[in-house]
Formats: sequence, C-alpha cells, structure tokens
Amino acid sequence: MTRKRMLKTRILAFGAVIIILVIGLGKTGVIHWKKSLPHAPRFAGMPVPVVPVVRRTIPIYKEYIGTTEALRNVALQAMVSGYLERQIVPDGSDVRKGELLYQIDPRNFQASYDEAKAQVDRDNASFEYARANQIRNSLMVVHGDVSRDAFQQSTSVMHQAGATILADKAALELARINLGYTKIRAPFSGRLSRSLVYTGNLIGTGTQINTLVQLDPIYATFNPPESDLLAILAHQQKGGMSAKIFLSQQPGRPYHGRLTFLDNVIDRQTGTITARVTIRNHNKSLIPGEFVHVRLHVSDHPNALLVPQVAVGMNQTGKFVFVVEKGNHVGIHFVKTGVLQGDLIEILSGIADGDQVVVGNQQKIGPGMPVVPLYPKHKGGTS
Repeated sequence: MTRKRMLKTRILAFGAVIIILVIGLGKTGVIHWKKSLPHAPRFAGMPVPVVPVVRRTIPIYKEYIGTTEALRNVALQAMVSGYLERQIVPDGSDVRKGELLYQIDPRNFQASYDEAKAQVDRDNASFEYARANQIRNSLMVVHGDVSRDAFQQSTSVMHQAGATILADKAALELARINLGYTKIRAPFSGRLSRSLVYTGNLIGTGTQINTLVQLDPIYATFNPPESDLLAILAHQQKGGMSAKIFLSQQPGRPYHGRLTFLDNVIDRQTGTITARVTIRNHNKSLIPGEFVHVRLHVSDHPNALLVPQVAVGMNQTGKFVFVVEKGNHVGIHFVKTGVLQGDLIEILSGIADGDQVVVGNQQKIGPGMPVVPLYPKHKGGTS
C-alpha cells in the first residue's frame, strides 16, 4: 500500500509540473503575439458629403389656385326663321373667324331680295322719266310754254321718285341682310360645342343653335389675398407682371402669360381681390373650367444664400444644418429658411459665405464629432 501511495504521489507531482509549464508558456505566447501586432490606427472621422453655400439672385413668386375662362363665349342664334338645311362643320370643331357653320334654307329670302332689287330697277326708271320731265318743264316755263304750276308739279314728282328709290334701296339692303342671316358664320376663331338643333328642324328667330368659345388666348382667374395686393401693384407698375400657369396633372409644363386685370374692389367677405392672367394657348390644350396653379413673379431677391434642401434638418429647437468647421469637426447651426428654388432652399440667417454644409450621413454625426469631408467632383455641382 505504501508503494502504491508513493507512485500516486509522484504522478500528481508530475502533473502539477506540466500544468505550471503550460501556463508559463501560454503567457509568453500571448505576450509575444501582442508584441507582434502592428499599432491600430486612430479613428479619423465619419466620411460625409459636403457642398459649399451658393449665393445668387433668386426670383420671388406668389402662388394661387385659379380657374381658366374663355375670353369670349357666345351663343350662336338664328336671326331669321326657316328650316335648318345643313351643318357644315361637325360638333367640337376648331373653326376660323368667318367660317361657314350652318345653312338655313335661303330660297324665301333670295326671292325677297330679288323682288326688292327689281323694285329698285323699276323706280329708277320712273325717276329718270320724272327728272327728264322736270328739266324740260324748267326750260319751257321761262318762255311761258308751260304753267308754273305744271313746272312745280313735275319737280315734286321728280323728288318723290328719288325718295322712292331711297326707300327701295333700304328694302333691298334689308333683304340682303336677311339673306345673309341664312348663313351662320363664326364671329371669331374658336371651338364649337354640340349642336342644339339638327338638320331639318324648323327654327325661329332667336333659336340657339350652338355655342362658340375662344381658346387662344385664354384667361386664368384667381383671387389673391389683400395682403399680397401691394407687392403685386408695385411690380406691375414697373412694366407688367409675368406669370406661369401649371396644370395639376402636368406640373413640369408651364404656360406663360401676363397679369392683365385687377378688380377695383376687395371682397369684404373673403378679403381677396379678383385678378386675371391672359395666357397664350396656341395649341388649345387649355380649355375653360380647368383648375390651375398661378405663379406670379412679384420681385427678385439678390445675393441670396442657398443650400440643398437635404442639408436642412429639424429638431425640437428648430431647423438646422451641419457645418464642417476648423479641424474637420461638425458644428450645428440653427437657421431661418426662406423660399424654395428648385432643389435648393434660401437661408436667411445662421450661415455665411464659405461655409461647407453636410448633405449626407446626418443621422450618423453630431455636434463636435470629427468627420472626413467628401467634396463634389465639379465645382458648382449643387447649383
């Protein structure tokens, strides 16, 4: 038993020595590994894209909601009675001034015209005889060959024949006008609506046949508030005010016009005034009754500071931008913004010329943090 116990003791002692050697070698290896590693680089900062502040003159606009209106919208009515013989152009057509649109049966009116013309010819012949008789009597009365009463009577007959001719000519002109009314023509260039009567209908004087509207140019009527009136008047007095008009379904395709009308009274119930822009509409793509956005150019703001809209953030304190300051550290500048100019926004206060504003990775940075600014490849890339 003693021998066994001694063997066990030796085995335990040998194991303890092995463990001690392993631990010692392990520490040495770790130390050697640490010494063999290169020194880790110190963190330089978060890469962020930056752009310089832009300074330029920007236009100032006022925007309103309006509706389009036709310059002229007239009802085409019959001026004479008769059967509608034919419709020359189809409903909805674009027509030119003076173009024939409808034809009323002209036969009765042609006959009346011919009768009036014949009456003029007949009374002209009577007048010629009366004038010749009066001239003859005027020579004979000098020598006493005819009485003065006969001379005066022939003179009266001549004047009566002349007056009859004037009446005949008036009747002939009236017959010509009525004959002309059988042809219904476009009083101006525009677009027809749908016919209210059809070929073969007997129509009377005053019967409405169709409606014609003028589309070029066209009005956009809107109601600016009283507070904008002084700015509008001031700019208009400098030589007129240009305007751009946009359809909701075509926001990138403006129509151009000018402010041509301001009402002479302000509506006390709404605090607005009625205004109107005249728009060029050569392709007739605008029609009356459409809702449009009216943008008036009221002034210009010179030397405005602009930054991309994506650079402006907001928190509980207000709007701010991150600016790369000395040492490439982030500074937070609280700003007051102005008008939008495309993808840029005007900064009224809070930044200055030469500032470099951060336009990306704003969620990953904060005031005082080091950053690596990434500048645009081309100067003026934000303009």
